Amino acid sequence: MESRTIRRDGTRLHGLWRPGRGDPILVVPGVMADAQSFAPVVEAISRAEPVLILDRRGRSPSGPLGEGYSVATEASDLTAWIDHLAGAVTLVGWSYGATIALEVAATDKRVQEVVGYEPVLGPFGRDAMTELRDADLNRRVEIVNLDISRFPQERVEALRSSPAWPTLCRLSEPLPDELAALNAFRPKGTWSSIAAELILGENNLDAEPYGPAFERVRTLLPHSTTTILPGQGHLAHVDAPAALGKLISELITRTHQHPAARGAF
Repeated sequence: MESRTIRRDGTRLHGLWRPGRGDPILVVPGVMADAQSFAPVVEAISRAEPVLILDRRGRSPSGPLGEGYSVATEASDLTAWIDHLAGAVTLVGWSYGATIALEVAATDKRVQEVVGYEPVLGPFGRDAMTELRDADLNRRVEIVNLDISRFPQERVEALRSSPAWPTLCRLSEPLPDELAALNAFRPKGTWSSIAAELILGENNLDAEPYGPAFERVRTLLPHSTTTILPGQGHLAHVDAPAALGKLISELITRTHQHPAARGAF
């Protein structure tokens, strides 16, 4: 993949670009993830369009979160990428990244469709905020996995002994400010016009914390469709990237074949 860089208000924004033909697909990762994390998913997206995976601010080589960071900051960054591409786009987001994608889709008519894998809305992880801010990076990874995501202790121990642990520590640096931004965020009223393709991992059906967080989003999107990803939870980009990429391809194809499904886009 090729590096692409733009600047917005003096902040560097970086992404990984897979060349192709047609209107681009923009992939927006959530917290504790960067562009490289989603490269295996994009490899499994079997479509001809070019794909851009964003390194959201707060993860190198993009710049820092900056003063006054909020979901509006992220939405402006994503809009700047759409400006740079100068045409219609499809947005694919995961978790917090899907929330950002939906916020932009609510007002930007250049967004033709959205695929959102487990978007989240607050309240989310607020009880852990103080400890997260005071913790070192190793402890932050523990908190987000054990106390917020409620993953089994054995999974966290396996992560700790894996090559992924240093990367997760690095990606946890902006986490407290990102979580605060999510909890302060209130969606625009125009979310109700979005006809998104939503993905929910089977393991999160009615399960804390991601099931209720997803449901808070789904109730704001009456024209959207939810597809269950069998055998997966919130980390299919890690645990089953090929299956996730294949499903994203199918959902984009379905929307292309049935344009009426796009609702008010």
